Amino acid sequence: MTALLELEEVRSGYEVGDVLHGVDLQLEEGEILALLGRNGVGKTTLVNTIVGLVRPRSGSIRLDGRDLAGAPAHEIARAGITIVPQGRRIFADLTVEENLKLARRATADRPGPWGLAEVYELLPRLHERRRHRGDQLSGGEQQMVAIGRGLLANPRVLLFDEPSEGLAPRLVDRVIDTIAGLREHGLSAILVEQNLHVAVALADRVEIMAKGEIVHRATMDAFRRDRKTAQALLGAA
Repeated sequence: MTALLELEEVRSGYEVGDVLHGVDLQLEEGEILALLGRNGVGKTTLVNTIVGLVRPRSGSIRLDGRDLAGAPAHEIARAGITIVPQGRRIFADLTVEENLKLARRATADRPGPWGLAEVYELLPRLHERRRHRGDQLSGGEQQMVAIGRGLLANPRVLLFDEPSEGLAPRLVDRVIDTIAGLREHGLSAILVEQNLHVAVALADRVEIMAKGEIVHRATMDAFRRDRKTAQALLGAA
């Protein structure tokens, strides 16, 4: 069976040289895949390459069999791949609702179940705060805006780049609950995380990167039982 998203021999990087050295990856429909690894191994470069923010030097990135490698970012978004970026990157001087409406306009021609009302139903705190500017929100509320913005693109695949970064533990749990709730809507996602608690709570499978390559793959159940691998590759306890 063809994977929803499939990467084959993807090489990518910047002017100083390659960061990714032939990455192979598959994401199935309705699956959450955790992409783990120490800092600087290429995880963010990989997700930025998938969404077109970094141009691959070679390899294929296929969504439902359509190769999007090298396509511009707006074309990849319209095809159905959206990122919830590291650091949230919402517009501080716009209100919650303005941030969300701006995101919807960018992919207005892409049909799907997510509109403003549906996002507010999933994330009622955003409705309560809809007239507040981005710089008036807590870190957790800003992350909810970033997730809502991603949903409004009606993606086939949603990429989360460090969604728990900089959040207090109680807010991390809120992010976990939000992403877990999206399973009911058939979410297919790649989750880049340093926080193992988040990855273990959400993912079906784990792929671990080191030096720009995937070096370990496992189901989440197998990963939980294999503490030696976690310790060796991630420094985890």
